[in-house]
Amino acid sequence: MADFDVVVLGGGTGGYVAAIRAAQLGMKAALVEEDKVGGTCLHRGCIPTKVMLQAADLLHDIRRAAEFGLTPVAGADVDWAGLAQRKHRIVTTLHRGVEYLLKKNGVELVRGRGALDGPGRVRVGERVLTASHTIIATGSRPRELPGLPFDGRRVISSDHALQLERRPASVVVVGAGAVGVEFASLFRDFGAEVTLVEWLPRLMPLEDEDVSAELQRAFEKRGIRCLTGAQVLAPSVRAGEGGVELVVRRGEEEVKLEAEVLLVAVGRAARVEDCGLETAGVAVERGFIRVDGWMRTNVPGVYAIGDAVGGLQLAHVAAHEGIVAVETAAGHEPDPIDYTKAPRATYCRPQVASVGYSEREAREAGYRVKAGTFPFRAIGKALIVGEGEGFCKVVADEDGGVLGVHLIGPHATDLIAEGALLRFMDGTAWELGTVIHPHPTLSEVLGEAGLAVEGRAIHV
Repeated sequence: MADFDVVVLGGGTGGYVAAIRAAQLGMKAALVEEDKVGGTCLHRGCIPTKVMLQAADLLHDIRRAAEFGLTPVAGADVDWAGLAQRKHRIVTTLHRGVEYLLKKNGVELVRGRGALDGPGRVRVGERVLTASHTIIATGSRPRELPGLPFDGRRVISSDHALQLERRPASVVVVGAGAVGVEFASLFRDFGAEVTLVEWLPRLMPLEDEDVSAELQRAFEKRGIRCLTGAQVLAPSVRAGEGGVELVVRRGEEEVKLEAEVLLVAVGRAARVEDCGLETAGVAVERGFIRVDGWMRTNVPGVYAIGDAVGGLQLAHVAAHEGIVAVETAAGHEPDPIDYTKAPRATYCRPQVASVGYSEREAREAGYRVKAGTFPFRAIGKALIVGEGEGFCKVVADEDGGVLGVHLIGPHATDLIAEGALLRFMDGTAWELGTVIHPHPTLSEVLGEAGLAVEGRAIHV
């Protein structure tokens, strides 16, 4: 008889949520973690970066106090040590909360580095845990550019950026996905000179093209230099005591860049090595564990979730994947994962958030598309909070069914929840536009964009 019904390998967001859900379903669960529960999101990702971004937003507002009819605040700047202390307090509070939830739900926390020791077996040091079901949630790490390893001082990852002891005077950020644009945004608000380099033709290339264009306009207005369609020539990188020099190629042009720090943000690589996948026979494709819509691997009883499986490497997606895996293991019949219904959120300024298909993706998928767009500048609350740039775009099928919702502007990461609910409920643009949105609120932009799909927007 197995020691546990479920053993989860990795205590990040997906892993600890899976373990708690298993306990809720009456299963005997163990969670194996070699470091601190909470994983990348809590300790090196979502939470600490958003603490920094919140400080950057507040500093931006303080510096423009006069726009709100307030006396300007002289000398407002970053207290780097104070910011680090605030990050530590918040992370520590949430970490203790996760440990409490595990204990409250009766999940056994096994400290140490775990690895599969064959199907249904997980080895942690000298101890072997047997389980009816195993969930791999080993997460990811920042990806290096080929030929350009991190040194932690001049060539850094997002992990290193969170540990900087002072504000850099200048930064080159390579990679304009979510991580890259967030750090570019916060470093610019903190007073650094920032250059953003992206190999593909636009910023945030996984977002709707109109959103990418609007973000680049906003960034360049803030003084962030944006070099798209640009490739870093790795052999050109020279790191020394004075900073970093590098060359990027744009078409036939070569551009020389200099900065105090080079931040590489070109994605994350799954942690799939040294965790016993070969021993158990678990299939890996292109660096990620292969799973189906219920997070089942090719080995019966073995599941995988989160960054280790690729796809949308987002904490809230990992948590949902963990729930689907556990409920499947428990004999329930959850719906398979539908990533077109998972919201994405990026906390740069202006914020970017989306769910579902972009307009181009919808057309390429064969839909007959109608789209409606409404600007924040026509929303009273946006002017009140002093953030009028950006818009909401609703992508719909010819019958009005919502295929995607895209936001760039104030509090977009909060507003996208309504779009996610709409996608989950297979809602229509008519429903989005007809539901009464309170006034004056930023949420009105969603209602107006829903109406705009049929050309019925009121306030533009």
